[in-house]
Amino acid sequence: MSVLVVIVNYRTPQLVVECLQSLWPEVVANPGTRVTIVDNASGDGSSTTIAAAIAEQGWEAWADVVESPVNGGFAAGVNTAIRPALTNSNIELFWLLNPDTVVRPGAIAALAGFMRAHPAAGITGSLLELADGTPWPFAFRFPCLLGEVEQALRMGPATRLLGRHAVLRQMGAEPTRVDWVSGASFMVRRCVFEAIGLMDEAYFLYFEETDFCRAADRAGWECWFVPDARVMHIAGQSTGVTGANATRQRRPAYWFESRRRYFVKNHGTLYAAATDFAWLAAYAVWALRCVITGKQNPDPLGLARDVLRHSPLVRRQTLANRGAQRDALQLQLETGCDGGGVAP
Repeated sequence: MSVLVVIVNYRTPQLVVECLQSLWPEVVANPGTRVTIVDNASGDGSSTTIAAAIAEQGWEAWADVVESPVNGGFAAGVNTAIRPALTNSNIELFWLLNPDTVVRPGAIAALAGFMRAHPAAGITGSLLELADGTPWPFAFRFPCLLGEVEQALRMGPATRLLGRHAVLRQMGAEPTRVDWVSGASFMVRRCVFEAIGLMDEAYFLYFEETDFCRAADRAGWECWFVPDARVMHIAGQSTGVTGANATRQRRPAYWFESRRRYFVKNHGTLYAAATDFAWLAAYAVWALRCVITGKQNPDPLGLARDVLRHSPLVRRQTLANRGAQRDALQLQLETGCDGGGVAP
């Protein structure tokens, strides 16, 4: 099956080159595979560095760089590559890869082979590995109010009671149908894009793949975790938001904006507000427990305050307002005023 690999870059050219190096054997083993790197207006010479590496290594036959005039976020970058491919090619599968990934041998064959054998599978995700090679065997459930409460409380009885609503879901050694998979390695059948459209560009970063999987699920497409496809992911290297070094770092505004958009879009404003109220109440219990036991709170700085600040509990913003918000978020990233991560 023909595959287009899409990598969205923002100021991580060396990581992209390393990812391309790992993709080269996969391209040889799977004829018909191409790679498009979308540079999200990095402004640091990323596109030149990547294009030079492609030319130096002789990868021009299967890899190219597209420069986006603006940094519209991850979904916008992905759509920049996919939109023309849907019109001008017969690509059957689109594989979205983070720039901070290294593809293990056989990953394309495993994902594409599963799609070929399971026509109802519209989206597949791979087993991710940490930088040291340790498997990270997780997929996800759709976020919901009870899942947010479970995540905030982090207490044994609550986890046992609400565990089936928890977003994080541990996987086994067999392919498993799930709600959604990580956008770090995310393969989509062409028919899914044709049925539900492209990714929602109103998400600057985070929750866009969750939203896309929910839309696909509503359209009757299945999402699967395929552990035979392995991809190493250096979490946080392309965004600065997640990963071991970002535990206490304050999350950027776009994370909270994306979270709110997901709940409002998929469940309505009242549900989104109720979810925030329930999360804040549960989080207060967790924070009090930390004080009583003397345990250090490992969460990002200002987490509760930021959830409240971006919640419909405080302010209500319509979906039509998102273009102006994206402009503001872009300005934050360019000026460094937000103190958080950068676009992929």
